[in-house]
Amino acid sequence: MAADIVVNDYKNGLSSAWEEKSFKGNTRYEITQEDGERCIKATSYGAASGLYYRISYDPKEYPFLTWRWKVGNILLKGDELKKEGDDYAARVYVVFPSALFWRTKAINYIWANKLPAGQAVPNPFTSNAMMVAVESGPAHVGEWREERRNVLEDYRKFFSEDPPKVGAVAIMTDTDNTGEKAVAWYGPIRLSSD
Repeated sequence: MAADIVVNDYKNGLSSAWEEKSFKGNTRYEITQEDGERCIKATSYGAASGLYYRISYDPKEYPFLTWRWKVGNILLKGDELKKEGDDYAARVYVVFPSALFWRTKAINYIWANKLPAGQAVPNPFTSNAMMVAVESGPAHVGEWREERRNVLEDYRKFFSEDPPKVGAVAIMTDTDNTGEKAVAWYGPIRLSSD
């Protein structure tokens, strides 16, 4: 059985393997201690940038993705079904790159604003990215939530085929479409075989 892979535990700060990708302005990402846990704090004021960690692995060997996260708020104007509402206090991506960039696919695990937990919809900008509501609404705002997803099963369900290798995981707190403010905390992300 393969050992778990910890993407980054933040004990020595933010790993240089993280790259920032900006879509509009810059979300502020910083290492902090929150409730005794080392984590990344993300603060967005009408901005959209994510942290992208390149890592190549076979989701058949490491199908499970686990993480902890917490949000300070949800977005009042956020709406998973509309381009102008495509903002989230917290999201975790798994990216499946293709030699043809327009065929790159992603599963986007979101703390949804309105979409009920457990539901999934295509991203309003591209059907190659599926949005999965892992948490939803304000009920657990301010609480750490532990998440576990079977990425292999999710990919097969959403794209009706076996996945290629994963090329990156990413986190993103964005408010560029709604112009609101969001704060979130992300604990270490782990990949596991069981």
